[in-house]
Amino acid sequence: MSEVLWNTAASFTAQSTSITTFDSFAVSVVVKIAFALGLFFVVPIVGGYLEHKVMGRMQARRGPVEAGPFGTLQLVADGIKFIQKEDVIPRAADRWVFAAAPGVALVPGMLIFLVLPFGPGVFALDLELGLFYALAISSVSVLGILMGGWASANKFSLIGGLRAGGQLIAYELPLILAAITVAVQAGTLSLVGIVEAQATFMLPGTEINVWYVFPQILGFGIFFLAAMAELSRPPFDMPIADSELVFGYMTEYTGIKFAMFLLTEYGGMILMSALMVVLYLGGWQLLPGVPLPGCEGTGGLFDCGVTGTLLGVGITLGKIMALVFLMVWARVAYPRLREDQLQRFAWLVLVPLALLNLALVGVAKVVF
Repeated sequence: MSEVLWNTAASFTAQSTSITTFDSFAVSVVVKIAFALGLFFVVPIVGGYLEHKVMGRMQARRGPVEAGPFGTLQLVADGIKFIQKEDVIPRAADRWVFAAAPGVALVPGMLIFLVLPFGPGVFALDLELGLFYALAISSVSVLGILMGGWASANKFSLIGGLRAGGQLIAYELPLILAAITVAVQAGTLSLVGIVEAQATFMLPGTEINVWYVFPQILGFGIFFLAAMAELSRPPFDMPIADSELVFGYMTEYTGIKFAMFLLTEYGGMILMSALMVVLYLGGWQLLPGVPLPGCEGTGGLFDCGVTGTLLGVGITLGKIMALVFLMVWARVAYPRLREDQLQRFAWLVLVPLALLNLALVGVAKVVF
C-alpha cells in the first residue's frame, strides 16, 4: 500500500533527488514534515532578529542586547512571554472564527516550505507545479486575516481585514504575472527546475551566463514591491496602521494568537525572499554557471557532496537575508502610503508594467 501511495505522489513531482526521501514512505513523510516545520520556526526567527538589529542601527539605537549573546535569544524570550500571557476573547466576538483565524493565516506558510529548494537536494518536494502551488497557497493566508478582522467585533479590526483583502486583490495580480514570466523564461513550473535553468541560461546572442534578475530586472522589482504589499510590510502596512486603526485586524488578539500573526508576517518575509532567490537570483548558485565544490560539471550540475550541499544552503540563506535586509531598509526609510495611493500604484503602475514584462519576455523567447 505504501509503495502505491509513494508512486502516486511521485507522479506529481519533477523526480529530483532529495535528501529527505527514504525507501520507507512513512519515514519520508515524517522527515519531510519535520524539515518544513523546522525551517518555518527557525529561519523566520533569524530574519526577525536581523530586523530588530538593523532597525536599531538605522535608528541610532542598539536593538536587543539582553537576551542571549548580542540579543540573539530576544525573539525566543518574546515567544515564551506570549505563551504566558492571558488569552482574551472579546465578549461580542465569534469565538470559533476568532480562535481559528491565526491558524488559517499561519498554516499556509508551513506548507510552502515543502517545495522551497534551499540547496542541491535540500527540499521536501520538487513538484512539477511547484510555483503554481506556492503562489496558490500564499493567497490563503489573507482568509485568516479577514476572519480575524470580522470575528473581532471591532470596527477597526474589520476595516483592517478589508484593507488586507483589498491589498491582496490589487497586488496578487502583478506578483503572479511577474512569476509567470519567469516560468515562461525557464520553460518549467518546478522551483528546482527554475534554479537549474538559470545555470545554463545565456543572454541572447552571447555566451554570457546570467541569472534571470538581469534580463528581468523589471519583473524582479515588481515582485519585490508586490510581495511587500501582500505581507503588509511598511510602507504598505495600511491594514495594521496604528495611527488610524489601533492595530488593525490584530487589535483584539493577545498572547499566543497574537504571536501566531506575527510569526505569519516574519515567515512571509522569508517565504517571499526565498521565492525571489529561486526565481531571479539563481537559488543556491554562488555565481552564474559555476558549479559548487563537489558538484558534477555536466549532466548532474547540482548532484553535490556534503561540502557543496552545505555551501549551497549557506548561499541560499545568505541571499534570503540580504532581501530581508532590503525589506527592513524600506520599512525604516519610507513613510506609509495612503490607501488610495496604494490601490492606484498597483492598478495603474505595477499591473501594466507586469503585462509589458510578460509580453517582452514572451516575444524574446519566441525570437531567440
